[in-house]
Parts: sequence; C-alpha cells; structure tokens
Amino acid sequence: MNPVETGRGLAVVTGASTGIGYELAKCAAQDGYDLVIAADEPQIQDAAAKLREFGGKVEAMQADLATPDGVRRFVAGIIALGRPVDLLMANAGRGLGHGFLDEDIREAQRVVDTNISGTIALVHNLGNRMRARGQGRILFTGSIAGFMPGTFQAVYNGTKAFINSFSFALREELKDTGITVTCLMPGPTDTEFFERADLLDTQVGQSKKDDPAVVAKIGYDAMMDGEGDVVSGWKNKLMSAAANVTPAGMLAKQHRKMAEPGSANN
Repeated sequence: MNPVETGRGLAVVTGASTGIGYELAKCAAQDGYDLVIAADEPQIQDAAAKLREFGGKVEAMQADLATPDGVRRFVAGIIALGRPVDLLMANAGRGLGHGFLDEDIREAQRVVDTNISGTIALVHNLGNRMRARGQGRILFTGSIAGFMPGTFQAVYNGTKAFINSFSFALREELKDTGITVTCLMPGPTDTEFFERADLLDTQVGQSKKDDPAVVAKIGYDAMMDGEGDVVSGWKNKLMSAAANVTPAGMLAKQHRKMAEPGSANN
C-alpha cells in the first residue's frame, strides 16, 4: 500500500469481497470515505475496482485474518498509509454446518480463528489507535444466531454469541473515550455464506433471506448514529426477542429443524 493524501475520512472493512461486507464498504464509499478493505480471496480486488467508481481511494489486501500473521500484515498496510482510521467494520466471518463431531476439526477451528481470534486481534490494535486519538466508530457483524444454541451449527453460533457479548462489553468500556461500538445482528442473509458453510440442503439454507444491501445500510446507519446494537428485519427482531425468554433446550431443538443436514426436504 502506498501513502495516500486526502481530506476524506478512512474506513476499514474486513470480509469485504462480497455480501454484507461489500455493502458496508459501499455505504462508506457513498458517504465520502476512502477505504481499506480485506478478504481472504482474490475477489477482493474485483470489489475494490467496483468501489473506486464512487470516487474515493480504495486500498485492497488479500489477507487471511484468521492468522496472526494475516492480521499483522493487514495492520501494517493500514499504518503505512499514515492516516487515522475513522470507521472500523469488523465483518469477516466464516460458517460451518453439520454435527460438530462430523466436522473436520481444522475447519471448525478456522471458524473460531476467523470469527473470534482474528477479529479481536484487529480491534485491539486499531481500537487502541482510536483511543489514543480520542475518536472512532467500530461496527461488529454479530448475528441473531448468537442468541440460540446452534444445533448443527454449534461452533458458528457459539462464535457469534461471543461477538455479540464482546461488543456490548467493549462499548461500555469505551463509553467515555469518544469511540462508539455497535453490533449489527442480522438473520439469514442472501450471501455466499450458506454455500460456503455447506448448508444448502437445510431449511435455513433454502429459506427466503434478507437483502445484504438493506442489512448493511441498517448496520451502517446504526454505527453512524452511535447505537449500541441493531437487529435487521422485523422477523429477526421477533426471533431474537423470543430467544431471550425461551429455554435453551427448546431453542436447540428448534435450531435442529432449521439446520439439520437434509432438512430442506422435510
């Protein structure tokens, strides 16, 4: 990455090659921010080309943020720009279907490394820089999945429960620092997530899903307004509210119906 001189603010977005992440980056670009975007696939360069059409500077890096080295390289690229980060949208995430004991443990660990380890490492570094400056906005992409035991998505739902909880705690810790923390909690969204997580033969994989552009705009606006959390879509709001008063065992049984392999045919 080369240093860039500009009067525009800088937004960092992870998992920005497609889906919600790309749409979050698009929101920031349309709002006049320059971008630094990352994903673990070469499509991040295609996303950057499209985002440059909005007139701002876009730096793209293919980096595996599930690894400490990937996070270090990404942060180093941001620092090399010599610019403060105004917005950090920690969106990178990975899913995985099937029963836990039937999964490749390396794939299950990679979900944890992507959704939790890489995310908190990145936020720790850039969050400290924001705190030293006394301003900044952080958005986590959590999920309503974090409200319920994820039968046949046990690791994924567990990581989202962590992110939801972590974001609320971090927001309270930073309440007097000039930094806001927001958690976007979408439901099933029309992205490549379900194909990548091998969930296409499930009820949730075949269900009607939310538009990622709409979901991203809801999250982006909540971040800019300094809100603590937002659930996108009225159906998801109802589901998350019900999850708070439903016994965990019952939620686990309900999740089985949605995510059990082959449930799309039931």
